[in-house]
Amino acid sequence: MGSVEHKFKVLAFGMIAEKLKTSELELEGIPSTEVLKGYLFQQYPEIKDTKFSISVNRKQVKGDSPIPNEAEVALLPPFSGG
Repeated sequence: MGSVEHKFKVLAFGMIAEKLKTSELELEGIPSTEVLKGYLFQQYPEIKDTKFSISVNRKQVKGDSPIPNEAEVALLPPFSGG
């Protein structure tokens, strides 16, 4: 019956979580990390100037990466030394 919802969990750490005012989001219908960034910057403009990296299922990704259904996506602030 129709398409399966594409749901996943976003975990935010450090200053990212502070700016989002939450450490966990449940999102759906976002196919890739670039689309996710666009969504986050639109919903939370205060993180636009914040550097962070993204991991999908505990593997750090660079560039645009697909987000599988039921994935765990983490927004990681820069580690010490930036």
